Order: sequence, then structure tokens, then C-alpha cells
Amino acid sequence: MQGRIHSLESFGTVDGPGVRYVVFVQGCPMRCAYCHNPDTWAMTGGTLMEPEYIIEQYERNKGFYNGGGITVTGGEPLMQVDFLIDLFTLAKEKNIHTCIDSSGIAFNPENADFIAKLDKLMPLTDLVMLDIKHIDNEKHKELTAQPNTGILAFAEYLSSQNVDMWIRHVVVPGYTDDDKYLFDLGYFIGQFHNLKALDVLPYHTMGTVKYEKLGLEYKLKDVPAMDKDKVVEKKQVILQGIKKRRAEMTENSK
Repeated sequence: MQGRIHSLESFGTVDGPGVRYVVFVQGCPMRCAYCHNPDTWAMTGGTLMEPEYIIEQYERNKGFYNGGGITVTGGEPLMQVDFLIDLFTLAKEKNIHTCIDSSGIAFNPENADFIAKLDKLMPLTDLVMLDIKHIDNEKHKELTAQPNTGILAFAEYLSSQNVDMWIRHVVVPGYTDDDKYLFDLGYFIGQFHNLKALDVLPYHTMGTVKYEKLGLEYKLKDVPAMDKDKVVEKKQVILQGIKKRRAEMTENSK
């Protein structure tokens, strides 16, 4: 099984715990307005690689990855689930920590074959970093050209599989910074026992150069970068939602 790979990064520090070897896969159905990797969208392109090659590259510098491991990001990793199964099977044979950085857009609970493959992949997966773009379905469509129903269902699936989950949310001025929706996001993820971390990230404009080079329109060209100090405040709103959900769960369990 070969994977369609966009690029490899040998020293990732924001892609899961520790220092990571990061595999960027090619192909994603999302069209996030602030995506900084639009060159990974096309399902074609990239370089075909075998899992053995990636493990070999990791092993060459494994001393750097103490406390880290391999993260597969993209693009959307779950568009290449068969490749992930093969890669993570080899990784676990060498006791390598495995992480998937996903938007969850590929998840379809009605697709029995896909679910069967995920059921095989999850025991090989130590962590899923799930990027929830917007908790409101209609606003999610406006921001990404895709609904969020499958993404939220994927979070529930990860909980049922007892797979550690980190939630990521990018705060974009005028798009994802409304306190009501941030609280709702917290209330939704507060139900999950497998929630291990919450990363609230400020929107930045560094990806605009790629759009210019690719001849693509950047939809958020007039949106300023998010104030990092305000992101701290926005994270507190999400945490309030988490606390409320967990308080209700505790009360209901009595």
C-alpha cells in the first residue's frame, strides 16, 4: 500500500506531544477559507511513498523523537485510511507513538466498509488531534464548503473507541470568535471522557503568499490576524462550556 504524500517534516514541534516526524498527505475535500496548505487540496499529485520508507526515515533520527513520534496530517489523512493502517502497524511494531491530525471530514457512519477500517486503525492510534472549525453547521459550511455533522460524529466515535483526543480550534476575527458558539463548542466537547487537551489557536495571515503563487483567491484577505491576548479570553469561554457540560453530567449521575 502506497500513500500519496505531499511532503515530510523531520522536526515538528506543534503536531502532538514531543518532537514529531510529520507526514503531510495529499488530498482534502475541505476548502477552509483560512487554510494555509491549499497545495494539499488536490486528490492527485504528491509523491507515492510506501510506509516502510517513512518508517526508515523516522528511524534514521529516532534519537530526536524521544517523547514524540509520528504525526500524519495533510491534507486529510483519513482519505487514505488503508495507508494509515499499514503505516501505523509498522510504527507500533517499533513502539512509535502515532498521531492523526484530522478535520474529521472523511468520517461517514453510514459507510460500513470505512467504519470497519477505522475500527482496525484506532487500536494502532495513540492520539487524534481533531480540528473543529465551527460548531454551527451552517457557519461551518460558509467557512469550509462542507457540513460539520460527520466531524461531530467522528468526535463521538473517538470517544466510543477510547482514543485520546485533542481538540483544535482556530479563532478567526468575525468568523469563529463569537462567544455563543465558542461556549457551544465547549459544551459539546465537554461530554467526552477522552478529551485530553484543547488548543485554541490565533488566525494568522502567513498563508496568503501560497494563494498568490497558486493563483487562488484568498477569501479572508481583508481579515486581520487574531490578537493573541484575545485568544486567551476566547479559550476561557470554551472552558466555561466544558465545565457546564461536566457539571451537568456529574449532577445527572447522582
